[in-house]
Amino acid sequence: VQLVESGGGSVQPGGSLRLECATSGDTPKVSRDTYYCMGWFRQAPGKEREGVATIGSDDNPNRAGSVWGRFTISENSAKNILYLQMNSLKPDDTGMYYCALEIIPRRQWRGCSIATIRPDYWGQGTQVTVSS
Repeated sequence: VQLVESGGGSVQPGGSLRLECATSGDTPKVSRDTYYCMGWFRQAPGKEREGVATIGSDDNPNRAGSVWGRFTISENSAKNILYLQMNSLKPDDTGMYYCALEIIPRRQWRGCSIATIRPDYWGQGTQVTVSS
C-alpha cells in the first residue's frame, strides 16, 4: 500500500488548505475479512506526532479538540482519496501532516478514532506553514 499526500503550503492565519491523500496498492482497505481506519497526523518542530482526525469503516469521523469546528476529514472511497479540509488556520497548526492507514481484521474491530488507530502504513508527509 502506498499513501501519497499533497496540498500542503504556506498560508496566513485565518486561511484555508485542503490536503489530499491518494491510496494505491494491491491490499484493499476493505475485504470480506477486514475493516479500515484512516487518519491525519501532524508533527510540529520539536514536538511529538499527534493525531488530528480519523475516519473509517464505521463512517464516524473523529477530530482532535484543537481542530474541532475548523478541520473536516472526508473521503472519496471510489477514488481512494482521503481529504482534510482545514479552515481558520492558526500558527499552531504549522507542521508536517501525514496520512495513515490501519487495516484491521473484522474480528478485532474496535472502532476508528484518534485513540484507537494503530497505523500499518504512512505517507511521506506534506508541509503546512501558517504565518503572517
